[in-house]
Amino acid sequence: MAFDGLTIANLAYELDHELTGSRIYKIAQPEPDELLLTFKTADGQKRLLLSADASLPLIYLTGDNKQSPMTAPGFCMLLRKHLQNGRVTSISQPGLERILHVDVEHLDEMGDLCKKTLVIEIMGKHSNIIFVNGDGTILDSIKHVSAAVSSVREVLPGKPYFVAVTQEKLDLFTMTCEEFEAAFSSKPQPAFKALYGTVTGISPILAQELCYRAKIDGDLPTAALAPADLNRLWDTMTWLKETIAEGAFAPCVAYDGKQPKEYAAIPLTIYGETKNYPSMSTLLEEYYAAKNAQARIHQRSADLRRIVSTVLERNVKKYDLQLSQIKDTEKRETYRIYGELLNTYGYGAEPGAKSLKALNYYTNEMVEIPLDPTLTAKENAQHYFDRYGKMKRTYEALTELTKEVKAEIDHLESIATSLEIAQKEEDLVQIKEELIASGYVHRKGPAKKEKITSKPFHYVSSDGFDIYVGKNNIQNDQLTFQIATGNDWWFHAKKIPGSHVIVKTEGKELPDRTFEEAARLAAYYSKGRDQDKVEIDYIQKKHVKKPGGAKPGFVVYYTNFSMAVPSDISGIQQV
Repeated sequence: MAFDGLTIANLAYELDHELTGSRIYKIAQPEPDELLLTFKTADGQKRLLLSADASLPLIYLTGDNKQSPMTAPGFCMLLRKHLQNGRVTSISQPGLERILHVDVEHLDEMGDLCKKTLVIEIMGKHSNIIFVNGDGTILDSIKHVSAAVSSVREVLPGKPYFVAVTQEKLDLFTMTCEEFEAAFSSKPQPAFKALYGTVTGISPILAQELCYRAKIDGDLPTAALAPADLNRLWDTMTWLKETIAEGAFAPCVAYDGKQPKEYAAIPLTIYGETKNYPSMSTLLEEYYAAKNAQARIHQRSADLRRIVSTVLERNVKKYDLQLSQIKDTEKRETYRIYGELLNTYGYGAEPGAKSLKALNYYTNEMVEIPLDPTLTAKENAQHYFDRYGKMKRTYEALTELTKEVKAEIDHLESIATSLEIAQKEEDLVQIKEELIASGYVHRKGPAKKEKITSKPFHYVSSDGFDIYVGKNNIQNDQLTFQIATGNDWWFHAKKIPGSHVIVKTEGKELPDRTFEEAARLAAYYSKGRDQDKVEIDYIQKKHVKKPGGAKPGFVVYYTNFSMAVPSDISGIQQV
């Protein structure tokens, strides 16, 4: 999905109508690259999220608040000093650039009226939030960019602010028909690629939509287009310009089955199924809020994931080596039989012979036994018994070791799955405690446990039954052996890491629909969530046991039912 110039134009129009004339009430910086501004408007308080995250830069109005750090960062303090209680005079977009200007006027310490601009640049990894004085000088930015980082533009306090021009593209609002057709036709590319390579702010999906509206095959090369095709394309570009000028936006999301495929600020007629939204902020919040939260928690869990990945990789290598060594011991029984046969038939071996043919009385077949010609038959037999004994001891030792290492791998994979499931920072606390208890992480400072506030997921089935899903191994044990009672039902993905899912029956019989919904939750909260279908084991809790000394989350059961279900949990109510 593309956060293109048209999306910014829609946001600029929406925010200008919603926030111009309002006063900035609160300024918070909940993340190093994110601001949350609260405005006092005639319709009450409104919050604007501004994120310059390299992987997911965002701008949208939101109803949600976020917890801020105890000590505000320097950039946040600077904004509070200059912009707190300032009045928003306009919110605009230069051309069709992926840039938003929030112009604010305020009184300085002397009581004089001053003007400042908060510039939000949505440009992928180069995204930034820049605070600019009225004379165009940068006061500060949420990300500093020195000459050592960029030879195109420095973003540092005291430097002049300007928009870096790295591509020769035309401005939709100032280009002429002749300029557009000349630049477009000069590109030997498919039409839709030439279009977004010619005009600023046009994304690939928007270029395909504009070609479709102009009745042009976007995959045709520009050289194959007739003058009439170029005229229709210019008319479509004119329509787009008028749509932006009039604010006639219609935010929508196009779907591919049940999954959102693309979004745009105008109807996507190239797709069949679309969903319309009342505003671009509503659209962006619905489809990016969860991804943004997941991206943040992914960043915070990076150290834990690296530790788990490193130890897991080391154990997998160890396990593969042990399996290889076990395979090398497969001949041990052959050596034992050779030794026995030599003790039985060795008298027939001639001195200096390199082999002896003998009847294997276990299979009633003739075998040829290799001999060391420098040794007697009895010595050869003892040599084979020694090799058998060594291989037997190796096999027995490795069999125990591989069980331990495999258990370690399963445990680490379950922790890795828990890290993928984690949605909030408090979810990571319990996982970290498990890693400390297992010896993978050393606690820093005094041996004091962090406060655990994370709780299992709670769903309610369509038939009104409570369903609980563990977020990690510690919660899995708590659900299965403390919260669940004997006749409650227990669900888990078959032979892959995943959450324990418990359905509280309250002494009632479960309908088939509840069984299916609980199984879908077990599939979704497992390592197999990306598969079309996941096989799920389910059984009453009283049949689930935990072996003595087993790692957190590990259980055994011997009789169970199974079903294969998709990992789609849409429609299941979460409490």
